[in-house]
Amino acid sequence: MKRTFPAFLLLSTASLIVASCNSNGASTSTEDDAVTDSVYPPVEKNNPNTDYKPAFEGQTRAPGAKTQTPYESQVVTDKLKSPWGIAVLPDGRLLITENEGNMRIVSDNGELSEAIGGIPKVDARGQGGLLGLTLDPDFASNRMVYWVFSEPVTGGNHTAVAKGRLADDEKSIENAQVIYQALPTYDGRQHYGGRIIFDRDGNLFVSTGERSDLETRPQAQDLQSALGKIVRITKDGQPAPGNPFASNSDARPEIYSYGNRNVQGLALHPETGDLWSTEFGPRGGDELNHIEGGKNYGWPIITYGLEYSGKEIGNPPIQQQEGLEQPVYYWDPVLSPSGLAFYTSDAIPEWKNNLFSGGLSSTHIARLVIKDNKVVGEERLLEKEGQRFRDVAQGKNGEIFAITDAGRLYRIHKKS
Repeated sequence: MKRTFPAFLLLSTASLIVASCNSNGASTSTEDDAVTDSVYPPVEKNNPNTDYKPAFEGQTRAPGAKTQTPYESQVVTDKLKSPWGIAVLPDGRLLITENEGNMRIVSDNGELSEAIGGIPKVDARGQGGLLGLTLDPDFASNRMVYWVFSEPVTGGNHTAVAKGRLADDEKSIENAQVIYQALPTYDGRQHYGGRIIFDRDGNLFVSTGERSDLETRPQAQDLQSALGKIVRITKDGQPAPGNPFASNSDARPEIYSYGNRNVQGLALHPETGDLWSTEFGPRGGDELNHIEGGKNYGWPIITYGLEYSGKEIGNPPIQQQEGLEQPVYYWDPVLSPSGLAFYTSDAIPEWKNNLFSGGLSSTHIARLVIKDNKVVGEERLLEKEGQRFRDVAQGKNGEIFAITDAGRLYRIHKKS
């Protein structure tokens, strides 16, 4: 079947600009990868794990996109230890979580602070530890920080949210307190979710995982469990006003969406304020979702992926069912998406309102061009670096910061 592509993806007579590495380790723009076809092909060249059919055209393997503005990247530091989340301080420095339980501040020149004290103990086994963080919208005056972590307790652990004040000397978090626990507790080491962002009303969206194992997986569909959900809570950890299940006595009132597997990317659209997420599929079927309150996103009933063993999920396996939301976009093979940010700056105009997602097993940053809530273009950034990109964030001056599991912090910006 012949495919058609949006007109904006047609090549111009100008040279194409793509990223490559120069001899000093910084990424800059070159002209050595120009495409000679009339359109950009999808960036994914490997065979999918399945022969499942998408629900609509462009739901997977969208046309490729290429950044025309020259840009470059540098490694700001490579001294971080398993960093997981980034928050941009008012002065442009970065507050970064490290998986084993530390926060550090990174200056513009890559200088790392000592570990910040006062943080509750984390369970850093497996995929647990100190996870995502965000700053209070009024941080400049109240210095409050909110973060997600795997909290060790009798009988196992669970995803939890804490808050505290960054001390004036920046050496500790003051009066740290746990404000929310995603129950039930489970003795496992995987799928904690872990992202946290503020909505426009000053409430918090927090993602949880369904803890991966076959016995906990069905809880993603259970409205009396906080596993496999996106929850919406106040700054004090209470269910936020207006939540979709607030009047349902058979549901947890903090639940915003359900049927989620392991969401590690949350971002608000800069113009509409809508919530978008990325979540891990199993073997194939990583998803980008446009999240609406009260909706069921299908896991584990529907999926475009397989078990890691290669076995089909479900008998028979299904990818579409009435009442269950379809992903806006999915990847097969997987991206392993972690960390998500919309670009809002005018520094690189063609990136405006694009989504940037870290990729772990795929070892690149995905740039997604969104139009009418559909992905119409996809580009891979820093693919040649071979890094597992854990989180991305836009800096004060329109640059993009990205951290990797190996401890690197990258800065990507317009070439001067």
